[in-house]
Amino acid sequence: MMITVTEAKSLISAHAHLLPVVRLPLANAGGLMLAEDVVARCHIPAYPQSSMDGYAFAYAERLSSLRIVDEHAAGDRLERRLEPGTATRIFTGAALPAGADTILMQEKAEVKDGLLYIPDALVKKGDHVRPAGSEIEQGSMALPASTILRPPAIGFLAAIGVAEVKVIPSPRICIIVTGNELVQPGTDMLYGEVYEASSYALKAALRALQWNDVEVLHVRDDLNQMVDLLGGALRKADIVLMTGGVSVGDHDHTVAAASQCGVEQVFHKVKQKPGKPFFFGKKEDRYFFGLPGNPASVLTCFYEYVLICLSCMTGRNMVLKERKATLGHDHRKPAGLTHFLRGSYQDGQVHIGTGQESYKLRSFATANCIVVLPETTEALSAGMEVDIHLLPEYGY
Repeated sequence: MMITVTEAKSLISAHAHLLPVVRLPLANAGGLMLAEDVVARCHIPAYPQSSMDGYAFAYAERLSSLRIVDEHAAGDRLERRLEPGTATRIFTGAALPAGADTILMQEKAEVKDGLLYIPDALVKKGDHVRPAGSEIEQGSMALPASTILRPPAIGFLAAIGVAEVKVIPSPRICIIVTGNELVQPGTDMLYGEVYEASSYALKAALRALQWNDVEVLHVRDDLNQMVDLLGGALRKADIVLMTGGVSVGDHDHTVAAASQCGVEQVFHKVKQKPGKPFFFGKKEDRYFFGLPGNPASVLTCFYEYVLICLSCMTGRNMVLKERKATLGHDHRKPAGLTHFLRGSYQDGQVHIGTGQESYKLRSFATANCIVVLPETTEALSAGMEVDIHLLPEYGY
């Protein structure tokens, strides 16, 4: 019995859960979600630090000339105290010597015969000094659990000395492509054969979203072979995407293979076009999607459904962004199924592309959104408001 699009998405959300926590080197944690609070183990900066090239001195002595002694550059570990009546040359990032509390930037300094003369009107106590703990104090919350570790967050944690973090890992993904008719691009295609495109599109979509632990396998339309391959995939992968063979024809074995491998069916068949025979199930903590065979249907189901599961597994909200748009032309559809149509969106208006058949990818190649037309919708006129889902724009 077919279920609605809304029901299908709700069931995926209800069954998918976060992956178990792992500890990773910080350098390998980009894009992942923190699984614990990170607390600063020390002040950052750990000491008062110069933010300018100039001269460090005690503000209380600014009215007299000061003898310049020593110099402090970033990385120097000179810990001598600044004696009364003296100043030190200092450079950006250097630690202030004990006894100094203010810096006069070199552009405003007057130096003559080794003496520093300080223009009182131009100086305030603490000028150009980064106080200890001004970035973060010891014991303070650096980043809370559930933070997505984007590049600035990775840099910040490195800057406070964090080398490893507990995170929700990226899922291990297996794509199994079924079909006797499929051959690889670049080979000679014989009569009755078709170039295989779905795994290329899926792997590219996953890579663009920073999921790189992806294995691609191929199998003929043979139930025993499919059971063997799927069983092995379910032991290794967190999520398996099988394309083709999900309908009810004599050569469609995906659902039977899933059942024989112990996959519990959550639903099979959704009131939608394309991708009506779409299947979702799980085996313990592993998830299985039976995707249609036509490549446009594969991508549509990936974006509309598989992304929901991946988001729940990783804590990354990668679900397509929803917008309202004005339809740029008339359009008709039969009632009864939700239609997912490839479209081009710009400046608040959307146009549905030509060539919407599920075997055609060309309209997808030039689309930047999916136009969602509900089950009950039939006739739409130019200027009417429709729902669209924006396709990701993430680069490699």
